[in-house]
Amino acid sequence: MPYDVVIRGTSEVLRVSGSPRDPAEVALAPLPGAALAIAQERIAYLGPERDLPPDAVGPSTRVIDAGGGFAGPGFVDPHTHLVFAGERSREFELRNRGATYLEIAQAGGGIASTVMATRAASVEELVALAKPRVRRLVEHGVTALEAKSGYGLSLEHELKMLRAIRRLSEEVPAEIVPTLLCAHAVPEEHRGSRERYVELCAKEIVPAAAREGLARACDAFTDQGAFTVAETRAILGAARDAGLELRLHADQLASIGAVDLAAELGARCVDHLEQVTGAGIAALARADVSAVLIPTSTLFLRMRPYAPGRKLRDAGVNVALGTNLNPGSAMSESVPLALGLACLENGLSPAEAYWAFTRGAAIALGIPGGRLEVGGPADVVVFSCPSYRHLPYHLGINHARLVLRRGRVVAENELPQCE
Repeated sequence: MPYDVVIRGTSEVLRVSGSPRDPAEVALAPLPGAALAIAQERIAYLGPERDLPPDAVGPSTRVIDAGGGFAGPGFVDPHTHLVFAGERSREFELRNRGATYLEIAQAGGGIASTVMATRAASVEELVALAKPRVRRLVEHGVTALEAKSGYGLSLEHELKMLRAIRRLSEEVPAEIVPTLLCAHAVPEEHRGSRERYVELCAKEIVPAAAREGLARACDAFTDQGAFTVAETRAILGAARDAGLELRLHADQLASIGAVDLAAELGARCVDHLEQVTGAGIAALARADVSAVLIPTSTLFLRMRPYAPGRKLRDAGVNVALGTNLNPGSAMSESVPLALGLACLENGLSPAEAYWAFTRGAAIALGIPGGRLEVGGPADVVVFSCPSYRHLPYHLGINHARLVLRRGRVVAENELPQCE
């Protein structure tokens, strides 16, 4: 019986079928010279091209010749803030002149400036602004991603952001996992009453988001100058009671106990981790909490050190990798830049970085993506290069030639074949 799509002529197909504790080169499970066939949005054949059934190709089959490039699962971006209004290029300029994050915030910039613009925008405007950002991620091979609120910081506007994320998920060719981030910053109107805002998050915003089914998880920025461990405990405790999964921004600026809290509460993942300690790494390993590295943000903020990806992997922690696309600290949809930085600065091998942006990220989000298997969803990327090793090496350059979501081509880039 003919298939809907047949991909042939590959150097290899990466199934990414191992576990976080396998050596990454083994976990990628490459099949040299393999073909992949799709029927009814799912993978129907994955194996040697020579063993394709004789009737695999019919009059309506789309045959894709990989031309010696490799194929693998769609990338999964586990950390984005892609729904927002306004832009902060002026802050970028000020930071490069020596202004600190705190100085910019005190002058009315930072998250507060994005909150002002986002509150002024409608759901329709937020969706329209976010669509091109999703399109650029898809063109880089992303077929699933997480999107946070966090620029509303009130009941009305956090729910508005989550509704925009839901609308966006209905209109773009990618799976979107929605996360509530009311604990992103204390809004201006509550600067003199932090405890009231924490109470608002825990008793009003979290229950409302859960009741309307607008969020799958709740996140909190728990760090020096952000939310304290006690404040986060109250907010995430309410989220857990409401049936939401838990996530934390943790140890980006200082180690204040956020990682221990994540392990205690059974969070699905913690993100950033530039300042994580050896004890924190051990706690994550024991509690089976994923670590999401976002080195583009470390670069963008000109910070040191980068998160210790090598130590996290060696300790047995599932490591994921994302873009952290946002207007203030990582205005970039570049998957290959993040892959390259993960190798150059976080200490990962190319195989570990590829795992982290596929199956590792899917595990961090709790979704079944990031791998290829017969019967599984046909979210596939065909690359113009013969090996995943080329992606971080050719720094910042997109080599995703064809991107398929549920068996349908959703992005097609005209790219020369790599030598």
